[in-house]
Amino acid sequence: MNRPALADFLRRRREALRPSDVGLVPGPRRRTPGLRREEVAALTGMSVDYYVRLEQQRGPQPSEQMLAALGRALRLSTDERDHLYRLAGHNVPRRNPADTHVAPALLRVLDRLEDTPALIVNSLGEVLVANRLATAIFGDRSAARGWSRNDVYRWFTDPTSRGVYPPEDHDRQARSLVSSLRAAHGASGDTSRAGELVGILLAESDEFRDLWERHEVARRFEDHKVLVHPAVGRIEVDCQALFTEDQAQALLVLTAAPSSEAEEKIRLLAVLGQEEFSPGHRS
Repeated sequence: MNRPALADFLRRRREALRPSDVGLVPGPRRRTPGLRREEVAALTGMSVDYYVRLEQQRGPQPSEQMLAALGRALRLSTDERDHLYRLAGHNVPRRNPADTHVAPALLRVLDRLEDTPALIVNSLGEVLVANRLATAIFGDRSAARGWSRNDVYRWFTDPTSRGVYPPEDHDRQARSLVSSLRAAHGASGDTSRAGELVGILLAESDEFRDLWERHEVARRFEDHKVLVHPAVGRIEVDCQALFTEDQAQALLVLTAAPSSEAEEKIRLLAVLGQEEFSPGHRS
């Protein structure tokens, strides 16, 4: 771990950012350039004291999970992310289609979407980051670990995960998830995480096995969706996708028709704020 270089890198990346770059409202009387230390700490979910010690060359070695959070908070490119890992004394993460490091260009767009649900996913259907409104609709997945973070895995192994869609749309959603996984598997092969997921689901789910045998291939994100929220009911939205150049990640934006009932429900969710609901409420 190169403490002096790590501290300098963190400080310079922090000072290079503006509050608006990370979706924060600039406050008055900012005497220092860039983000404040407490703002970086809040964005990463660490204590202010922990982050301050890192910049003062006296903190403990950050975990890989903490480095991933710092990379997202500081809007690091993949090369900058890799440099951060090296400075902290960790091996650089492998680059693959299921990389959890969020593309900075997509993050900059997401930061500016405050009045519409939006989230960033990788090619395996794992939510990497979501704004407040998307979290209010789909639930908070930030604490999930392993395959439980994956939409396809949860859909075919946990029936309560389907509650966000009305029953009449379950078949269509299942086919869409499998066809997207088929595309990711075709691009990365049997030895990839996509291949591992396919093997697990073939063993655990008869429904998945039947759909997999259809050999349907498509990456469908642009779609008209009906979502179900336990507090406001059904919400009709259109989904649009913005992909990175390598197609590894996509920003999904859910918009309601102007002056529609769905638009009013999304506004209501913005007022209610994020609430946590048990899986039973989602069913």
